Amino acid sequence: MTSTELARQPLTARIKRRIKRAMGPWGVFLQGFIEHPVMVGSIIPSSRFTIARMLGPVKWDECKLFVEYGPGVGTFCRPVLDRLPRDGRLIVIDTNPLYIDYLKATIADSRFIPVLGSAADVEDIVHAHGFDHADYVLSGLPFSTLPDGVGPAIAAATHRVLRPGGAFLVYQFSAKARDFMARHFTRIDADFEPLNVLPCKLFWGWKD
Repeated sequence: MTSTELARQPLTARIKRRIKRAMGPWGVFLQGFIEHPVMVGSIIPSSRFTIARMLGPVKWDECKLFVEYGPGVGTFCRPVLDRLPRDGRLIVIDTNPLYIDYLKATIADSRFIPVLGSAADVEDIVHAHGFDHADYVLSGLPFSTLPDGVGPAIAAATHRVLRPGGAFLVYQFSAKARDFMARHFTRIDADFEPLNVLPCKLFWGWKD
């Protein structure tokens, strides 16, 4: 975009762009929350403590496909890629083009596949990229505020797409997600991470 085109933009648009550039990824995350609050679980990205505890049970040497719902600005993406084998893949799915465009522009890793779409369509997305199943699926989506029917649909599709022995990893501020998970996962491990804003509940639903 030329300087002339920038000057012609409304003042509010120019101010928003300057603020977002100054704030970096946090600014992009905040913009996504403001525009779609019911689809973003928090106004602040997860802490490093939440990330480490959430990813702790993953058997990385057995992971060929890791899927994440609602990646935001990539708070979990980079730690996952750091742990993922060289021949592994990370598919992230988000309905917000702001986040998907940001991730495409900032993460240069051949194992990384950002997809604009719905988590309820995870089976089609996984198959479209040449996989029969996922080993692990991570979600920070706010199940308590999702539109009616979306939470149950995501939980059911996730159970179907996981391989036996795989797990659905969920971090939330409420226990609502566990209700959806319990319909499909008979074994659910739970924990709590106080060093997060806000403190959050952690769940691992294992597909036996």
